[in-house]
Amino acid sequence: MRVLLALLLGLLASQVQATCRQALALGLDVSGSVDAREYRLQMDGLAGALMRAEVRDAILAFPDAPIRLYVFEWAGPGSVRRVLDWVDLSDQTAIARVSEILRNTTRVKQDPATAIGQAMSHGAKSLLSQQDCWRFTLDLSGDGESNSGPRPRSLRQNPNIAQITINGLVIGSDAQSQGDRRQAEIAALWAYFKNEVIHGPDAFVEVALGFADFENAMARKLLKELTSIAVSQLDSAPRARPR
Repeated sequence: MRVLLALLLGLLASQVQATCRQALALGLDVSGSVDAREYRLQMDGLAGALMRAEVRDAILAFPDAPIRLYVFEWAGPGSVRRVLDWVDLSDQTAIARVSEILRNTTRVKQDPATAIGQAMSHGAKSLLSQQDCWRFTLDLSGDGESNSGPRPRSLRQNPNIAQITINGLVIGSDAQSQGDRRQAEIAALWAYFKNEVIHGPDAFVEVALGFADFENAMARKLLKELTSIAVSQLDSAPRARPR
């Protein structure tokens, strides 16, 4: 995997001039269904996923056109909070700094409702402010279906959202004692995100088997996104002008 990524990015380096290869906005669910422990597992899980060696390698594989990251929290209508403003992940120091910010972020009171549609709109607007990037990707993590605000599916025709890829990370219950019921709930939430939330030809839904599994699921999701960008952009990235 790493050899293929390095080869593809090497080809891009000789053909492409760009400031940013991917704008990546991460939206974390902090609605009423997420308690203090689960909030901490999300923040620390994202911080840990970014610091994993394989994820860092993928982020830093093409330093001349870095990944650009934005992190926000979402809950009910009107409840969106910026956790991390746009930053280029251009070296290990930058990644470590982001990880530290996430680990030191504390929760604030939010509307307990779940407004996925609003999170989609906010993420899309934020992404499209980064016009020097090749690709725009929004990740929405959540442990439940939308119950407030516009229906997520209805926003797919929005001109802003039409330009971006939306992936999902669904989080199941930590209560393993629920057995088959737990698996059924995770499957239902996966299907909801697939049918209502994700958008774009390469969009996918990753699964965390509870908040304790959030870091592992986030690392898998990031690797999929960061390694697929090289292949998908070989033909669509802007070409350098001949000298």
